[in-house]
Amino acid sequence: MFGDVSTGSKLDNASSAVVQFNLEASLMRAPGTFTAVQGIIVDGSSTGTQTVRSCLLWLTELINTHERLPMYFSAITFLHVAYKVTRNRLTDELLDVLQTTCLQSNNVRRCLNARHSSVMSLSQAAKLMKVIPNNSRSTVQLTEIELSKAYLYRTLRFKDSDSDYIYCLANVYLAVLYYTTGQYQRAIEHCTLVTRSQDHSQCSSHVVEGELLPKIDDEIDTVLGLAVFYQHLQTAALNKQQTQHVSVFTTELFAHYLHIRCLSITTKCRQLTQTSLTDEVQRYVKCFHQLQEILITDLLLLHFVNRTKYRTKHRSPMAVSDESIPMTLHSLDTSELVELLQQYAVEHLTAFLQLGEQDFRCLVPIVITDFEALYAYKCNDYQRCLQQSTDNVRTLMDVGANRVSSVFACPEFIQLMDDDIVSLIGLTVIVDPSCREDARHVHISRLSLSLYLIIQSQMILHHSVTSLAQTLDYVEVARKGFAKIFTLDQLLVKLIEHKILIYVSRQLV
Repeated sequence: MFGDVSTGSKLDNASSAVVQFNLEASLMRAPGTFTAVQGIIVDGSSTGTQTVRSCLLWLTELINTHERLPMYFSAITFLHVAYKVTRNRLTDELLDVLQTTCLQSNNVRRCLNARHSSVMSLSQAAKLMKVIPNNSRSTVQLTEIELSKAYLYRTLRFKDSDSDYIYCLANVYLAVLYYTTGQYQRAIEHCTLVTRSQDHSQCSSHVVEGELLPKIDDEIDTVLGLAVFYQHLQTAALNKQQTQHVSVFTTELFAHYLHIRCLSITTKCRQLTQTSLTDEVQRYVKCFHQLQEILITDLLLLHFVNRTKYRTKHRSPMAVSDESIPMTLHSLDTSELVELLQQYAVEHLTAFLQLGEQDFRCLVPIVITDFEALYAYKCNDYQRCLQQSTDNVRTLMDVGANRVSSVFACPEFIQLMDDDIVSLIGLTVIVDPSCREDARHVHISRLSLSLYLIIQSQMILHHSVTSLAQTLDYVEVARKGFAKIFTLDQLLVKLIEHKILIYVSRQLV
């Protein structure tokens, strides 16, 4: 740009480019500084109380600092919520924090209003369902599904959820989400709660929206496509604009249809029941004929059902009969959400490190799979953990390679570790409770952690003494590079050596 500064504006542009470059390089080319920023994010998330407002403030400030720091903050937020949920429960505040982080939504007022209204809470669930892709089973999609379920259960907790249309819509959407994740029995239960509802008079004006539905089956996709095409033909023939939205289904009829779909799948899987698929089809047809107003989608869907696909004389029982389903509403099992949040966080951390590799590779070697290795160990995938950790150690043995990023001994990261490391961290707190406030005592180098994962995986996979002896050589070399001021690194190395010696002595007996 300085090759041509013939005008004042060109000189200004060139000078501005240099200033901008220096601002970015001052952070991106200082590994120690960047690690310190991560420590600030972890400390702020771990010690403070996460709210929607604080979450938005963090995201806004971090994006102004550097574009990839919000990715790290999101990962820590997921781990923070996962930890809080395992210790207590999924509160309304934490649920809204998750939605804000996932969707990068900045509507604080909408989140707050949703806590006081079933309609707003139902709207939040719909907002999440709209972004769920149809043909994906990624961690992102599964997490959004679990969050949608949480908002729907929150909808049902409100007193005004007694309104029939809210009660029915929330249960239908819950059935859809459970169907999507293959939990057909739970889907059947929520469908039955809808069909057992005594009054559907309000439901006629509040229908199941097709655009909110993830992939269910080809029939639903075909019906929605034909309905839109039918509306287009009507518009062309009558030469006037149609205002009615046709990509919708009557709530009660759709619940019957989804019930039939679940029964057809469970019948193929030979799950024993009490009520036949044929009986449910008959209830569906009866409900159709009792309705005062029929949608074109309802008619088309009935046509598919009336074809022989769902007609059968074989009486295959239903997992739970109508009489045995309680009218009390279920609550969300948060264990699945916790696992997804942990996995989602690891994916974010890995992507964060991949971008860091581009920034720092000219200065120090970068490993990008250490969090994946830690999570693989947690999931009992020891072979993958061993391979990734071994590759990481070979990279991290280079001088200075361990300064770019750290794992902090805070609750957010501790939940990913095994009992021995957690006990080691706990002992340091028992000896000196104030150590948690000193960075020297909450820092675990990625090299020492990778070495620990290697020997743990080797022992679980029953590797030879020779393999562990080689790992011990790595430990001896790495020990010289560890700063003596970092307590956990020194203790973890001693624990590694102790484990190796015990394993070897037992093998030689």
